Amino acid sequence: MSRLPHYAAMLATAGTLPTDGPRWNYEVKFDGIRAIGYVERELRLQSRNDKDITPAWPELAAIAPGDPPFVVDGEIVAFDTGGRTSFEALQPRMHQRNAGMIRALAQSVPATYMIFDLLHIGDRSLVDLPYRQRRELLEQLDLRGPHWQVPPRLHGDPAHILAESGRLGLEGIVCKRLDSPYLPGRRSALWTKVKNSRDQEVVIVGWRPGTGRREGHIGSLLMAAHDDTGALTYIGNVGTGFTRAMLADLKQRLRPLRRTTPTVRAEVPDAVWVEPELVGEVTFTERTSDGRLRHPSWRGLRPDKTPAEVTLP
Repeated sequence: MSRLPHYAAMLATAGTLPTDGPRWNYEVKFDGIRAIGYVERELRLQSRNDKDITPAWPELAAIAPGDPPFVVDGEIVAFDTGGRTSFEALQPRMHQRNAGMIRALAQSVPATYMIFDLLHIGDRSLVDLPYRQRRELLEQLDLRGPHWQVPPRLHGDPAHILAESGRLGLEGIVCKRLDSPYLPGRRSALWTKVKNSRDQEVVIVGWRPGTGRREGHIGSLLMAAHDDTGALTYIGNVGTGFTRAMLADLKQRLRPLRRTTPTVRAEVPDAVWVEPELVGEVTFTERTSDGRLRHPSWRGLRPDKTPAEVTLP
């Protein structure tokens, strides 16, 4: 059993760029899977919803041993051919349980652990230290390897940094106040995420049958999120952004979740309703006056999120 204490991930709040720029550092917002890494004789990776995901990422194992042992926070990412992080590239790996397939995918779609915080080292917890000091200690560990690295902190005008991230096709930035402690399991404005695109985590509450080339398959997914009262609210359907493999996987996952009645108020005559257990993510252009997402596009499932976490902004 690990002697390192358990840490839940600190979460950022969606917001706007800070006006007191010198009090902050900035980091690239990576498009991947959040993971807390416990580095002792071996590496153990815990997802944001506290699942052991170590076996899925064998190429990260060589970061261990840690002498002394330590705990880090970071994002597991995969890169596309243009060198940008790609959530779609991670999709085949996120649900794979077959050891042989995992090894093959680790060769064809290798992951990188982008480590951005140090929470514990030896017998000392660092979460009460300010962000600036934790980052300095993390950088002193010099964690550079074939599949892990510590991305740089960014300094300067936040508007310029955000604009440059957009020019490079990145998702956005995370603004972190220099004096902020690490708040395990809490969402705090001391960390503020500012994105170049609009996205929304969604709960799948049903699907509509496809027509034409999609006849016999899923045509679109019915989406919902929790409103400020905690009730699931229908926010539209998404029918683009899927690969054939994604649609086949979704059909298999949704089949055992079918139910006869909806869990949301929505008039969708041909809907096939399901238990609200699967979480995904979409991009969209805007919200309509009745709360629907305009021009949504599917990005993929989010096994690191629970339905209860999916809320309207």
